[in-house]
Amino acid sequence: MKNWYEMNHQEVLETLHTRHDGLNEEEVKKIRAEKGSNKLEETKLKTPFAIFLSQFADLLVIILIIAASVSLFTGDVESTLVIVAVLILNAILGTVQSVNAQKSLAALKSLSSPHVKVIRHGQRLEIDSVDVVPGDIVMLDAGDMICADGRILESFSLQVNESSLTGESTNVEKKDEVLQGEVALADRTNMVFSGSLVTYGRAIVVVTETGMHTEIGKIAQLMNDTKEHKTPLQKSLDDFSGKLATGIMIISVIVFGLEMWRGMHIMDALLFAVALAVAAIPEALSSIVTIVQAMGTKKMAKENAIIKDLAAVESLGSVSVICSDKTGTLTQNKMTVQDIYIGGELLKEEDLKLTNQLHRYLLLDAILANDSTIANGVGIGDPTEYALIEMFYHVKGISINHGESILTDHMLRDTLPRIQELSFDSDRKLMSTKHIVHGIPTIFTKGAIDVLLKRCTKIRDNNGIRPITEEDKKAIMKQNDAFSKNGLRVLAFAYKESDEELTLEAENNYIFIGLISMIDPPRVESIQAVKDAKEAGIRTVMITGDHKVTATAIAKKIGIFNEGDEAVTGMELDAMSDEELARRVEHISVYARVSPENKIRIVDAWQKKGRIVSMTGDGVNDAPALKKADIGVAMGITGTEVSKDAASMILSDDNFATIIKAVANGRVVYKNIKNAVLYLLSGNLSAILVVLYTSIVGLPIPFLAVQLLFINLVTDSLPALAIGMEPGDHDVLKQKPRDPHAGIMDKAFIRRMILQGILIGIVVAIAFHIGLHSSPMMACSMAFLTLTMSRLLHGFNCRDQKSIFALGFKRNMFSLYAFLIGLVLVLLIIFTPVGRSMFRVAAMNSTQVTTIFLLAIIPTAIIQLRKIISKHN
Repeated sequence: MKNWYEMNHQEVLETLHTRHDGLNEEEVKKIRAEKGSNKLEETKLKTPFAIFLSQFADLLVIILIIAASVSLFTGDVESTLVIVAVLILNAILGTVQSVNAQKSLAALKSLSSPHVKVIRHGQRLEIDSVDVVPGDIVMLDAGDMICADGRILESFSLQVNESSLTGESTNVEKKDEVLQGEVALADRTNMVFSGSLVTYGRAIVVVTETGMHTEIGKIAQLMNDTKEHKTPLQKSLDDFSGKLATGIMIISVIVFGLEMWRGMHIMDALLFAVALAVAAIPEALSSIVTIVQAMGTKKMAKENAIIKDLAAVESLGSVSVICSDKTGTLTQNKMTVQDIYIGGELLKEEDLKLTNQLHRYLLLDAILANDSTIANGVGIGDPTEYALIEMFYHVKGISINHGESILTDHMLRDTLPRIQELSFDSDRKLMSTKHIVHGIPTIFTKGAIDVLLKRCTKIRDNNGIRPITEEDKKAIMKQNDAFSKNGLRVLAFAYKESDEELTLEAENNYIFIGLISMIDPPRVESIQAVKDAKEAGIRTVMITGDHKVTATAIAKKIGIFNEGDEAVTGMELDAMSDEELARRVEHISVYARVSPENKIRIVDAWQKKGRIVSMTGDGVNDAPALKKADIGVAMGITGTEVSKDAASMILSDDNFATIIKAVANGRVVYKNIKNAVLYLLSGNLSAILVVLYTSIVGLPIPFLAVQLLFINLVTDSLPALAIGMEPGDHDVLKQKPRDPHAGIMDKAFIRRMILQGILIGIVVAIAFHIGLHSSPMMACSMAFLTLTMSRLLHGFNCRDQKSIFALGFKRNMFSLYAFLIGLVLVLLIIFTPVGRSMFRVAAMNSTQVTTIFLLAIIPTAIIQLRKIISKHN
């Protein structure tokens, strides 16, 4: 079967079994029964309760549930309540994150207009868009939101904005002619698509596809089929949790068996195993990671990067490829005049003079043969046309007193009113208006150079009007080619003095004036941002709906396209196999005229190379790729609701440079999370080592479960959070992206964790032995308090690789506050009856208290001394 755009009107109507006077009710019912309603299918989302229950499907959580059950069975109700409270708190935090589910399909549905005008059985009706079926004859007018895909039967100057679907910002002129061969979505000018907006004219359309079969429906299906990726940190922590849980279960069983073999009562042996499990599990880990990520999102929001998915914060730190949209992200999303070719020379807009008659006629042509205007600083109408009006205000003598104009486009149009006009259309590629200038009827025309130049018989230069020569035409076309190669959009201008009626036949025998070139210029900051990205080891790739030449020209200016790079179109990409794309993907810097499927292929090709990919976009067509990417980035100003819902991050300023700032913040967040994890694991390791030591040598239990939970949840959480607030270094973007496959615990991390855990474990074991001279309860109390104090001090060690003297306290006062709050809690436990009773601590004399504090300082003193020595070596 031919594509719809390849069929003539009769073929389309016959294929759809419809007529110009529309379907009858029986036919509508039959088609709806077969094709379904004109709506998008919704995916079934998990209920909040189901999400809450899923938070307990984790090995570490299961171990804690077993520990709580054992504590309850042995009569230790306090430990049971504390463990259960911790589990519920963590589950609530996880549920709150997950409930912020994707609403992309709901946003896609909202793009359909609620009512549509159709012809059925010869009668014009207004029906709900959900009731439209393939074969319906639809009437479209300016301002209508198109609710289904359709083939145009008759077009009356129809223009449609398809930017949310194709990524191309300019309005598309539609026609009803048959198109031949394979044609990209953005170039199917005889078709209209669901979710597009009619901006001008009207048309009669026959509906070809509805619901999930429309182009928007295909995007919705792509989003359903696209699975979200776990972040590198999530993968690393999941891997760690699995290994840790397995290790804990094995060691707990061994310890339980060992104590039973020694003749310990089964309940006491169970309590010992529970103490070991509680000591080993970093209960606060998930909460700390969540809170540090949340603090990172708050900082990023202040810098115009709004993070929707907390897990995306740390992923930013390992981004190595950014696939960026062109319009509005890398560019200003605003057509701007670049160079003007007039009188045989190149000028800038500020070089034009009202006193020069040649320049004056160019300005009259640009303003009078123009339907756009600027109101309150905002362009209204076609972006190309109001770029010409902005040019007018930059001419010398027009604006004085800091921008106040002595002459406006409104004044010019009022003085020289339009008598007749011929609107622009894609066939003529011209627009003409007639005015009375200096008492003489004058026709001004602007349009495509290849059309208008053929209709010129004269040329005006600084010496006056003369016949145009072949040399003149060659020079003009040579300049046009130079503009085009730089991706510039070119308009030609001409006029003639004539009192004839303004008809199509009258658009001839013109006097050529000049050329004006325009472009959507790069953002000034995007050039530096691309440079910063390159220095940070991040590859920037441009993916756009624009033409290849324009996209490549912009990419060169910004620094994305370099010598040896390739630029390909969506159709060229379609012709590539996955193997060929894999070979070439690292050399392709620009993708032009792409489809939603193309974008997913590009992202997937980079991901298969092991890269962490960020994708930017603003349209409906970008949504599947935003979801597929590791970090989807939507535009906050120009972005559709669909793209925002599909993304992990939203740029409130639509600026590429903001992504680079977010990457820097992501790297800082990941580093802080890693340091916080080091702090938690090295502290937990010290407790495990002490429990194992006492078990092996046959000593009493060194800690009670409630004491370990106090350390893990209270005194550990505060320093870990403070570590998460550590500011980043200035050279964070000079480092290469971290390897996403390396995991959070590399060899250096494991080495530091073990050494620091052993140091703290040794002083705690010494405190236990000193206390054992008094009583088992005193031994347990001194071990608990020494472990608490040494871990509070250890928070200073884990802030950074630098020593505390190099960092200072003022850089991160939160670390000092965390220590002081923990110290106050420890003193309350030591010196108040309520504190001693709650945590089962023996009353101590001054010597014992002093011993605890002296022993607690030793690990930190050794670690800091080692940092100072390593810095000087």
